[in-house]
Amino acid sequence: MVLGALAFALAACGSHGGGGANNVAAPNANGFYKIGQPYQIDGKWYYPAVNWTYEETGVASWYGPDFNGKYTANGERFDMNALTAAHRTLPMPSIVEVTNLDNGRSIQLRVNDRGPYARDRILDVSRRAAQMLGFENTGTAHVRVQLLQQPTLQAELLAQKNGGPDVEPPTQLAAAEPITAVKEQTLAPPNGAAAPPASAATATQTQQQAAPRAATSHLALVEPADAATTKTPAVPAAANSRMYIQAGAFSSRQNAETLKAKLTQFGTVNIDTAQVHGANIYRVRIGPIATTGEADRLLGDVVKSVPQARLAFDW
Repeated sequence: MVLGALAFALAACGSHGGGGANNVAAPNANGFYKIGQPYQIDGKWYYPAVNWTYEETGVASWYGPDFNGKYTANGERFDMNALTAAHRTLPMPSIVEVTNLDNGRSIQLRVNDRGPYARDRILDVSRRAAQMLGFENTGTAHVRVQLLQQPTLQAELLAQKNGGPDVEPPTQLAAAEPITAVKEQTLAPPNGAAAPPASAATATQTQQQAAPRAATSHLALVEPADAATTKTPAVPAAANSRMYIQAGAFSSRQNAETLKAKLTQFGTVNIDTAQVHGANIYRVRIGPIATTGEADRLLGDVVKSVPQARLAFDW
């Protein structure tokens, strides 16, 4: 069991492709502000961009000893015992909230590196982050990643003082005042009762409260360590999420049946029918699979026969 856990950990570390000797050191721990140009890894293109609505669910891995002490993609020195992460397209630095959907643990991490690039994983976290999220031994976890706007703006303003390739922030980076907490809430009317129409004054007031306004006062800038904070899980893991390995999707049922026959050695193989633009698509899937670690291990075997295979999740 211990050897199996170690194998997972080593596989997780090997999925990273970010920090290295060619990266330039920033003058301090705040790093450079960097978005970056589109780039290609192993034939696949990635397009870094500002996206304040970013939220994604997928598989995360972790990296540590092989990169410890090296410079990250935005010039910070990687510390495997710090709460940081690597992402393929988010601006650096960014602050994200990462929730392990296998156990409900949640933590805020500072994105300061690029990666991962193996098996469509969406995030590489430091070893310390993997420990706190509870997946150091398994190597991977099913996670939800959400970008936090206000902490990210604060971290980026500090980094912009160091210069760098993207020192001029895009217009989307205009800071927004935090929205105050709602103190009153109008409940829905009882069953069968019609809701009264909102007055013009009430509607206007609601819009003014909900819409973020450009900040006219100075932001309280925070150090990177302040931005990476832990959070006690409020809910248990998403038990209704089901995990599969999707080996292919076809417009022809016959092609799907052919692939299904090829994959029976890997376990239960199903053909699901989905509607895409009004046409039937036949998805060949293995599963459902109970744990992220099991799915990641099985995917490693399946891609040897079907390179385009990937993890898929249903809710």
